[in-house]
Amino acid sequence: MPSAQFEVNAPIIDSNTGCLLVVDDQESNIQVVGAALGKLGFEILPATGGLQAFQRLAVRRPDLILLDLLMPEMDGFEACRRIRENANWAEIPIIFLSSADDKGLIVRALETGGVDYITKPFNHAELVTRVRTHLALKRARDELKQLAEDRDELLGILTHDLKNHLGGMDMSAQLLRERTEALADPKLRLMAENISHSSSQMLAFVKEFLANASADHGLNLKTESLSLNDAASRVAQQHREAAKHKQIVLQTVLEGNGALVQADPAALNQVLDNLLSNAIKFSPPGKQIRLTVCPPGARYVECQVQDEGPGFSESDKTGMFHRYGRLSARPTGGEPSTGLGLSIVKKLVLAMHGELACESTPGNGATFAFRLPRAGSPH
Repeated sequence: MPSAQFEVNAPIIDSNTGCLLVVDDQESNIQVVGAALGKLGFEILPATGGLQAFQRLAVRRPDLILLDLLMPEMDGFEACRRIRENANWAEIPIIFLSSADDKGLIVRALETGGVDYITKPFNHAELVTRVRTHLALKRARDELKQLAEDRDELLGILTHDLKNHLGGMDMSAQLLRERTEALADPKLRLMAENISHSSSQMLAFVKEFLANASADHGLNLKTESLSLNDAASRVAQQHREAAKHKQIVLQTVLEGNGALVQADPAALNQVLDNLLSNAIKFSPPGKQIRLTVCPPGARYVECQVQDEGPGFSESDKTGMFHRYGRLSARPTGGEPSTGLGLSIVKKLVLAMHGELACESTPGNGATFAFRLPRAGSPH
């Protein structure tokens, strides 16, 4: 039986060829570049100035641009800047070609967005090598970007499916635990509690992973005027049972005086939810948590979550807002800790043009505070 033939759709990176836009006000220079690179299989798009270069770009997107620096109608700095401002062309590598060898101009060209700088008259072998190198780098970056997008898409599909199945399993596990509480066999009760605990941990991780992945792909927030007092009161009420279960007193101090903030409702709820969940998670039984909406300032309204847990060290502080950043302290009741919650909080607060702060003395609790702009104030 003949072996099966598989079709490979992924493009093969080949830096030996490509489409090059060559921009120079001297046609003789374009001809020299074209002769050096055209015979090696590169396609040459000539442009005798910046304006013609943009006409070429509107029709065809080249793989790399060779750009003269000193041109009369539009110099290379301006052309490079405009190319970088266009999302369709921003990632095209630009190599400057110029007779000017002033170090200041070279630095400025690279700062403007050039990836390399070659002085005229150039060595043909050097030109070919640099063009091939930057084409290979660009195509490698493109492939890595595509692989990352494919990976994220697959993880998104898997985690969404896992979330659905884990949600059902978690609900069943909780019912099982409730039914076995009345049984005399302690082993069955322990097994039911372990199942419920494990399913809750897995579900919490999947939910926070999805929230973080969504934040990484761009937050499409729709802000509106909201009462921070109302949001804090509502989220606190949702956590009272969890606090009561650990014999923790959850106190709310609402001094917002009716001041409105500019925020996305779902994002604000998630920020409050994550901060309160963390405070309960890391607080020992019998302690107190205070959720405070402070008196409004001229431009911001501040909210604080204070606990009486173990706090955190300076080394904890450097990584706690990073993805999978974990504190040295552990949850006091065996609750799940994914290391994603504070990372999400930071992304959401900053996306709403807010500010985030935290302070702690190890052994004496921690305070997390965020400020959001008042509705109608400039930000």
